[in-house]
Amino acid sequence: MENLNEKKGIPLLGDNFPEMKVQTTHGQVNLPGDYKGKWFVLFSHPADFTPVCTTEFVAFQQRYDKFRALNCELIGLSVDQVFAHIKWEEWIKENMDVKIEFPIIADTGKVAETLGLIHPGKGTNTVRAVFVVDPKGKIRIMLYYPQELGRNMDEILRIVEGMQVSDEEGVAMPANWPANEILGDRVIIPPATSVKMANERLEKAEKGEFKCYDWWLCHKER
Repeated sequence: MENLNEKKGIPLLGDNFPEMKVQTTHGQVNLPGDYKGKWFVLFSHPADFTPVCTTEFVAFQQRYDKFRALNCELIGLSVDQVFAHIKWEEWIKENMDVKIEFPIIADTGKVAETLGLIHPGKGTNTVRAVFVVDPKGKIRIMLYYPQELGRNMDEILRIVEGMQVSDEEGVAMPANWPANEILGDRVIIPPATSVKMANERLEKAEKGEFKCYDWWLCHKER
């Protein structure tokens, strides 16, 4: 692996994903360049041949078609050799009848160091981190879990879809979207930033273009 940026530690939302060349179970991959024009989810796991990680990989694979339908690829990562990844994939196929189709990065520790994935007090194992990266190579979402808690893959699917809707339509999503307790699957129009805009919002609501609880809380169907 080479060409890592000098910056170390947890990156910030909106940062460019660090450029790096990594060895994976599918050969060498250039990040984020090889995924230009696509979203991708890079997720780290503590180690191969561990119980929680195994359930996570099965869950990710079972939703892989849904991620690809969102123009989104998956990339796994742990500080294990590529040979361990391959044998683990074989074990999952033989024992769980699930074939892992996405690549897994074989990290020497440099990727984990660059992205801030090493969990203090846990040796060289990585945390369960998730990076959602957009087609321009920008980090849009980051999630960090302790080793003891497996991730919810449906939530990761939800946030990828939600960010895509936000980008395409210039809207925000309410809590638990698309099953919000108040608005259902409706989306929120960003709050007005001037008196004129606030009045325009209320006028449009009166015309039925969207609905408002007040000038600062307006929503519409997609």
